[in-house]
Amino acid sequence: MYFYYVKTLTSHSLRHGQLAIGSALQLFEVSTLGQPFENMKTVMAAHRSDTLTEACRRLYATRGIPSFWQGLIPWAWIEGATKGGVLLFSQNEITISARNAGLGTLWASALGGIGGGVCQAYTTMGFCTFMKTVEVTRTKGVGSSHKSSISVAADVIRKEGILGMYKGVNAVALRQATNWGSRFGFSRVIENLFLGRENDRVLSKGERLLSSMVGGGLACWNQPIEVVRVEMQSMAKAADRPKSMSIASTAKYIYGKDGIRGFYRGIVPRIGLSMYLTSVMVFGGDEVRQYMKTME
Repeated sequence: MYFYYVKTLTSHSLRHGQLAIGSALQLFEVSTLGQPFENMKTVMAAHRSDTLTEACRRLYATRGIPSFWQGLIPWAWIEGATKGGVLLFSQNEITISARNAGLGTLWASALGGIGGGVCQAYTTMGFCTFMKTVEVTRTKGVGSSHKSSISVAADVIRKEGILGMYKGVNAVALRQATNWGSRFGFSRVIENLFLGRENDRVLSKGERLLSSMVGGGLACWNQPIEVVRVEMQSMAKAADRPKSMSIASTAKYIYGKDGIRGFYRGIVPRIGLSMYLTSVMVFGGDEVRQYMKTME
């Protein structure tokens, strides 16, 4: 039913249909493997002494298998239904403008990804990412509190005001700009490598899917930004944690406690998440757009 709506909307206007395409793809991604990967890397980034196995045990100990989807409803669904649409719409518009200005496909895609990432961070992703992180890190036992998500949100607003819901949003924006600029950019680079000198050849679906997966994996070079973001939003607060946490002070705190290795905690599940997410949003987005063009 949802994809029928997407089809109807995009047949009227493919460019404006990016909102519906992005929302549908993001909801699919987060409801399947996206949220488990997200929770695993968030736990490892917040509890930097945990191995991947220990992080999975920490999650499982709270409420079993459903813990891997903790924070999905409502925050990840709200985030997915909005940020996916914002991302693809703004990315598409910026890419088109960049191409019209004379930039090549690679640089136009990278610039579109950067702009799309920033747009989604400051619109809906800021507070949703914060609340998902709160859900996973709010107690020492990771989830032992039985407060509802709405109660947790109300407590945050009561104590810190509406700005409390956007704690760490600048780190989110920096992460998303580098995330999507890299994902779109690296994916196009790998596609060009597959093409070689055969510029007129149409890439196979397998080649484009692999390009998205490799591009997503390479985009994880910015893991230190993600660890800083998680620490800024984490509810598992240590006594020596700075009271006022900027990106710089948080990075200094992490380095002082865990050294360089601390900035790369959670990178394994994040690579899995990024490969899956990029496959859905870049390869999947290209596939849906091509299909919709045939329906016009």
